Amino acid sequence: MLITNATLPDGRTHIDVLVQGGRIAALGAKLAAPEGMQVIDAAGQLLSPPFVDAHFHMDATLSYGLPRVNASGTLLEGIALWGELKPQLTQQALVERALQYCDWAVARGLLAIRSHVDVCDDRLLAVEALLHVRERVKPYLDLQLVAFPQDGVLRSPNALANLKRALDQGVDVVGGIPHFERTMADGAQSVKILCELAAERGLRVDMHCDESDDPLSRHIETLAFHAQRLGLHGRVTGSHLTSMHSMDNYYVSKLLPLMREAGVHAIANPLINITLQGRHDTYPKRRGMTRVPELLAAGINVGFGHDCVMDPWYSLGSADMLEVAAMGLHVAQMTSQAQMRQCFDAVTVNSAKILGLDDYGLEVGKAADFVLLQAGDPIEAIRLRATRLLVVRRGQVVACSAPAKSVMSLPGRPVSVDFRLQR
Repeated sequence: MLITNATLPDGRTHIDVLVQGGRIAALGAKLAAPEGMQVIDAAGQLLSPPFVDAHFHMDATLSYGLPRVNASGTLLEGIALWGELKPQLTQQALVERALQYCDWAVARGLLAIRSHVDVCDDRLLAVEALLHVRERVKPYLDLQLVAFPQDGVLRSPNALANLKRALDQGVDVVGGIPHFERTMADGAQSVKILCELAAERGLRVDMHCDESDDPLSRHIETLAFHAQRLGLHGRVTGSHLTSMHSMDNYYVSKLLPLMREAGVHAIANPLINITLQGRHDTYPKRRGMTRVPELLAAGINVGFGHDCVMDPWYSLGSADMLEVAAMGLHVAQMTSQAQMRQCFDAVTVNSAKILGLDDYGLEVGKAADFVLLQAGDPIEAIRLRATRLLVVRRGQVVACSAPAKSVMSLPGRPVSVDFRLQR
């Protein structure tokens, strides 16, 4: 196909994209289409690389209300509720819910997801189910799996052995949750063990790290240390990092350079961080999300994740990464033009870097994966939660939507409203 007259996220306009053999063959102005090729006029709309969710829990998604609803809305009740649900899980139900969610994702231009999968169930049902789903969706979505010991790799019996079994079966990334171990010392020890395991196997690391309001939860410092010690630069990610919101500025001024030197990525989960954190506060009430602007200013790569959709921790969500970007923008007060574009990057190129998606991006030779949005630029896309006009995977249209348009007929004022024109 040939996409003509597109606007790119970097601001270039009137760009044509030639796709051949499932890859981007040429990118420039006024490209000629070979005879018989499908030509799509973007009409100046935004052509973006696909959305990437850097942090999700697909084994729990769409399980809201099973076996009951999280009454307190807290992180700890969500973990307890998941523990109640695990014995009732079946592989068929896990697969069906995950495939349904992947359909939602593709429809919204979300073509790459990193999902954590709980390994504390000795049956490894969720692992087997999501490995199956990964193969099923491979033609149209990149699903990367993290071996995640939800109940603590040292705290939970058999968790470390189960984690290794999951990696042996083909799970991609080593996960952890040091702040949920029994002591700070055990948390630090778990980081050491898991980073060494990843180094031994040549794998990436992504740890739920310091998902707490406790400013003394500082496992990200230990994670950065072991990333540096083991030469894991660029392969280690700290997810959540919500305790950083409560830390004093002096300590953070030391921490950020350590993370940058170790090449540690950071992931914020705006929808969930703002919902679960600060629950013990009255007023003033903490926001709970990590220090995204400060991390970016320090040269640390920051991605955003959806984290949860209709599960024990979160009753809402629809696989819309523009909603995630909008929440991140508001919570972090990132309202300058440059910062709003950074929030768009956090659900596209930054998260792709975290996942190590080398074939990603609007460049010649890369895979022809992209989404055409009903917006003129990334900021407008976030503001409007722009309609995904086309979703393309390897040069094939996998989803499309009609343009959003309202027609009004007011007394004496027939008006056609195009929401993109409201400034």
